[in-house]
Amino acid sequence: MVTRIIIGISVFLLTSIINPVTTSVQAQAQEQLLPDPGVVSYSFRHQFEEDVAGTLDLIKDMGVTNIEFSSLFGKTAQELRAMLDERGLICTSYGVGYDDLVDNTAQVARDAHTLGADYVRIAWIPHESPFSIEDAKRAAEDFNRAGMALKKEGLSFAYHNHGYEFRPYEDGTLFDYLVQHTNPEYVGFEMDLLWVAHPGADPVDLLNKYPNRFILMHLKDLKKGVEGDFSGSAPHEYDVRLGTGQIDFPAVLKAAQDTNIEYFYIEDESDAVVRRVPESIEYLKSLTK
Repeated sequence: MVTRIIIGISVFLLTSIINPVTTSVQAQAQEQLLPDPGVVSYSFRHQFEEDVAGTLDLIKDMGVTNIEFSSLFGKTAQELRAMLDERGLICTSYGVGYDDLVDNTAQVARDAHTLGADYVRIAWIPHESPFSIEDAKRAAEDFNRAGMALKKEGLSFAYHNHGYEFRPYEDGTLFDYLVQHTNPEYVGFEMDLLWVAHPGADPVDLLNKYPNRFILMHLKDLKKGVEGDFSGSAPHEYDVRLGTGQIDFPAVLKAAQDTNIEYFYIEDESDAVVRRVPESIEYLKSLTK
């Protein structure tokens, strides 16, 4: 046994000396817990409203190249794409409203393609509180129909949870109903971590339960001590820097590795976004397998 250990150590040291670059790359690959995250444009909504070009420069200076847009901020899709291209930035997901998804699907698809996005997502189902089974049934039908149309255009549709869907229903929740009554060929889901935790659900359990349905993720943390509800609404101060709230990020990101999630986006709704996004990026870099 001792001989085997000594031989193994010798081989490792010899390999490191012969090819130190390869060994270093392998070590870095083993440590990486998630790909470089993007950001959600909503995080910088106030900055974008003042200066679109300057905000894109700001995001690039943070080392971020991937943006999920939830608004065109007064630009056309063509104008915004040109600004992205000038800076080497990309848009991989395009967020629109429910009515546009349902009533203007073709235009949404054109804009998404112009931006270079692979995904179209919405983050709110219009309803009068409380969210009901009738709301979920209507949304499931609309999602299937719009998702099919987008699929024909080479795009993937995702619904971003917002908390109210986790109201109990039969043996599960209304979120379970949405998952189970939408066609996985046409409808995927973007997990927003805060809006899973706020109504009391467990993101790791959800990822394990529906590994093939989640295709995008919003990285967002919920303030410690907060007890949420099913309203889908919360003060912005409930959104805290990643790693300082209730979310167990190492557990979530490990579970996400066994799902269909392709892109991760930091979303920060605070007024301190310019300071906090770089801090959240550093926190994510500190996480290792």
